[in-house]
Amino acid sequence: MLLRIFTSRVRFNLPTTVYLKNAAVFTQNGVYFSSSSTQGTPVFLRAQKYADRTAIIDRNGSHSYLDLLQQGCLLSQKISSVLGTSDDVKGARIAFLCPNDVSYVISQWSAWISGGVAVPLCKTHPVPELEYVLSDSQASLLMYTEDYADKAAIITENSDIKPLMLKRENYIQRENSEMKTKMGECVDILLDLGSRSWKDRGAMIIYTSGTTGRPKGVLTTHKNLQAQVEAMVETWEWSHTDVILHVLPLHHVHGIVNCLMCPLWSGAMVTMMEQFSAENTWKALLSASLLSQWSDSVSQRMNVFMAVPTIYAKMIEHYDKHYTKPRVRDYVKAVCREKVRLMVSGSAALPQPIMERWEEITGHRLLERYGMTEIGMALSNPLHGDRRAGQLSSLSHFSKPRCGDVTALGIPFQVVDEGCALSVGSQRISWLVISSVCHTQCLRCIHYVSNIMLGVGHFLYLLTLQVSPGMEEQEGELLVKGPGVFKQYWNRPDATTEAFTPDGWFKTGDTAVLRDGYFSIMGRTSVDIIKSGGYKISALDVERHLLAHDGIADCAVVGVTDLTWGQRVAAIVVLRKGASLSLAELKNWGKNRMPSYLIPTEIKIVPVLPRNAMGKVNKKELLKEFFPETTS
Repeated sequence: MLLRIFTSRVRFNLPTTVYLKNAAVFTQNGVYFSSSSTQGTPVFLRAQKYADRTAIIDRNGSHSYLDLLQQGCLLSQKISSVLGTSDDVKGARIAFLCPNDVSYVISQWSAWISGGVAVPLCKTHPVPELEYVLSDSQASLLMYTEDYADKAAIITENSDIKPLMLKRENYIQRENSEMKTKMGECVDILLDLGSRSWKDRGAMIIYTSGTTGRPKGVLTTHKNLQAQVEAMVETWEWSHTDVILHVLPLHHVHGIVNCLMCPLWSGAMVTMMEQFSAENTWKALLSASLLSQWSDSVSQRMNVFMAVPTIYAKMIEHYDKHYTKPRVRDYVKAVCREKVRLMVSGSAALPQPIMERWEEITGHRLLERYGMTEIGMALSNPLHGDRRAGQLSSLSHFSKPRCGDVTALGIPFQVVDEGCALSVGSQRISWLVISSVCHTQCLRCIHYVSNIMLGVGHFLYLLTLQVSPGMEEQEGELLVKGPGVFKQYWNRPDATTEAFTPDGWFKTGDTAVLRDGYFSIMGRTSVDIIKSGGYKISALDVERHLLAHDGIADCAVVGVTDLTWGQRVAAIVVLRKGASLSLAELKNWGKNRMPSYLIPTEIKIVPVLPRNAMGKVNKKELLKEFFPETTS
């Protein structure tokens, strides 16, 4: 993917490892400094700045920032009361099970206002999965709306978790008869919160997708979240005039931080759909009529949209089936190009055919980004500039201003603390010549120069990337360091230690390569890199080729153990309606389109690929299901 580093410092430890560092950069009197992101300001404290603005539009109507803040304060008192504590529950884990509407936001804010750690649950998970998260996080309280009363009853009956059911009056301001008499209490709570130290407090535990093992609880602090949010707000130029259409699940970083916290941090408006529907999503993007059903206020048209590749694929399918008239298609393209400023894809690799087809339909070349539960967003296509399919260019954020001028391509600029670096073997090659990062051997490595973008959302200046002779285009594991990187895996000290290098870099487990200043993510080091006959093959690269086949609707490529080749390339394929495909036909098609060693030597045809809520495939499970003889 085409990435700009924007949450972290990045480096390559070639041939096994790429590094980044996060913070937000802004300008002051023509000199670029960094936002320290050290205060850990919770998003709800920002709400006071936008009190009368509409924050949320959902099935219940419209809700202002003041509504959210006041309801959150009152609900936090109920939390403290149920747990038998004062106004600060001191890091108790507060789980909540809510639909995609205002109740989710208020539950999250109330958990934080009470001094707790928010543990969002997936509303579609079966009870055993919910019980696992609640047990593993050691949650003290489960908040839930009436929609999930049956699940909550089963869970709380067999555990010590205290239940707290949210009635509509707990999250809809106009239905709360207590609000007028409780205003003074809300003010007192806010005054206390403003003086509280937040940065090192635990804020949230989000569970990983579990694509490489049992889900682990990722604990982030308020400082971590602020760093992640500020980086995206600056990089993607969020403002209070933005309106995002929110269709994503709310138990992953993409839906929580990118699509909810960023707009609320900026004073923007979030339109929340209870669940994704291709038909309703198109309607919402193309007109404000859907919103008028939910709110009496004048609805602004959506201008920001973020989704996973699976959603874009489903919207393309709906478009091709229902929007067939030329005038309708012209209208769709005109509205999207003129009214929507940003469309983002993430959480899974974006197949090139989907990117190209979406651009044909809407005029938008999707902005692709790379991130993880543990680090937030790390790399991104540029907001303004060339977006290359499958690649991401680097954008760095730093944590502290540091004095001292250096020259990059003959252009002097102010240096901030530490910088991006590539580590090649024992050498660390710095993109910025700074004493705390760059060792003396870096100064000799000037044989390969590339222009790197540094800044927020636009070109600020050019940096010199220096790589040792013979190490160009080498693959390595992507490593990340910065204030947005998580604190720990909950109650897993060994896993936490294993996840970091001795000098504090988080090991993403993703293999990447840097070419001409752009990063390409090759996939998970463990399951997406196939070693066959001396070649290191990216499963994602093979998938990209296969998805260009007219008869293939979806696919997953895996490496199957082979005595002769080490591993052989196998493809699990979903065909389009009416299509057929044999291995011989696939090989014949591929010989003029891809290197021979990339062509699968085995295919399995399936009706559908199992994917999680964020569109990810668990390839280890696919191997067990379709190639059990190689995994026993």
